Amino acid sequence: MLTSMVKEHHKEQVKRKQEQEVRRKEAIEASNELTQSLVDTLNVGVAQAYLNQKRLDAEAKQLHMGATNFAKQTHQWLQLIDNFSSALKELGDVENWARSIEGDMHVINQSLELAYKASRAAQATGAPVEASTSASANPKPSAT
Repeated sequence: MLTSMVKEHHKEQVKRKQEQEVRRKEAIEASNELTQSLVDTLNVGVAQAYLNQKRLDAEAKQLHMGATNFAKQTHQWLQLIDNFSSALKELGDVENWARSIEGDMHVINQSLELAYKASRAAQATGAPVEASTSASANPKPSAT
């Protein structure tokens, strides 16, 4: 009877070991599936973050190129405006020079008119012409 009890106990132990081994294998499989599922979930997030980073890098590069082009265009506009401003200043200088020349020409014209009138008056009266040139040296400008 004792031997049969030992045998029965031994059989039950073997049976329990086998059940325990089956449960251990099932637990390992379940933990592997859980780990794989968690890794897959994380990989999806990492892949999405990588795609987002790649898109952000492309947009940053495009924005940098746009800013560079804008800076070049702004520089060109500033040069154009500076050239235009210089041309306006030159026009002002030319206008001032033209006014000065015009004033001088009026003075010369008046001097010549006075000299001509003095010369005609001298010819009509027979007086010498040198007396009339002193009057033309300081002519009075006319208001034209």
